[in-house]
Amino acid sequence: MKTLILSNPIGFLLLPQFTMIALSSAIEPLRIANRYIADKYRFRLLSVDGKPVPDGNGIHLQVDGSLEDAGPLGCLFVVSDLRPERFYSARLRRWLHALDRAGCTLGSLDTGCFILAQAGLLERQRVTVHWEVLDAFRERFPAVNLSASLFEIEHGRMSSAGGSASLDMMLHALALDHGTSVADRVADHCLHRALRDGASGQRIPLPMRTGAHHPTLVRAISRIEAQQGDAMPVASLARELGISGRHLLRLFQQHMGESPAAWQLRRRLNRARALLIQTDLNITVISETCGFRSAGHFSTVFRKQFGSSPSQSRGPRAPDRLVPNNE
Repeated sequence: MKTLILSNPIGFLLLPQFTMIALSSAIEPLRIANRYIADKYRFRLLSVDGKPVPDGNGIHLQVDGSLEDAGPLGCLFVVSDLRPERFYSARLRRWLHALDRAGCTLGSLDTGCFILAQAGLLERQRVTVHWEVLDAFRERFPAVNLSASLFEIEHGRMSSAGGSASLDMMLHALALDHGTSVADRVADHCLHRALRDGASGQRIPLPMRTGAHHPTLVRAISRIEAQQGDAMPVASLARELGISGRHLLRLFQQHMGESPAAWQLRRRLNRARALLIQTDLNITVISETCGFRSAGHFSTVFRKQFGSSPSQSRGPRAPDRLVPNNE
């Protein structure tokens, strides 16, 4: 008998401030698929305590029960948003490990992998999370095989980057379980024409994100984005591109309105701010990770950019989401 990727019953564990789009993009394909398959998908919404759970908009969603009410599950998806580890507990860990021992496929939507990784359930597994928290996840769980793909399905684990990527993941699973004709019919109902595979990148093309359309400038920014930590010297970058440093400066000034150094500094500061908001890493560690020569220098340039100190940015009034800045 064929082993299904999505085996019944399917649980969705909702953590406070979860993203509704990730949840609905995963559930709706199952509901629609039930029109065309004999063995209907059965799914349950769960919360840790069985009480309604607020999503990121403050909308409270009624659930079917608590961890103890779930019973045996064929699949479980952890659905969360930023800083899901706030809701991690020894009780949740024991429950997840019991499901894993029973052969349950463990999955995540958006940032749910943080919970599975903290529980020690992602060793030697390839997973993905939303692009906004990729750096935070790498710093927190360096041993996990992390990708920037839309979704990953392998070895009893499933993960999607959230948003509409949850729909792509479910369509792919439907195709594996019931054939492409069923997946195509579900996609048609969802008005989802372009079926994306897991290896597709999460983010929109760089020219659309940054406003940079000059081909050499696009190559320069792509190279900078691939650089972790220290800033890339203008001379080294220009040499890689086969142009002069002066020409590279002109391209940035003309199309981006600032120098390569200023653009890179702003990018590193945004990365640092993301790590401050999304992790509990020490501020000194964050400054070193983002390529600043000292915590004092980091604090000075950070305050100049954002109007507050690094420590204030991770306080109780710190924003949950980052402000886009054409990166």
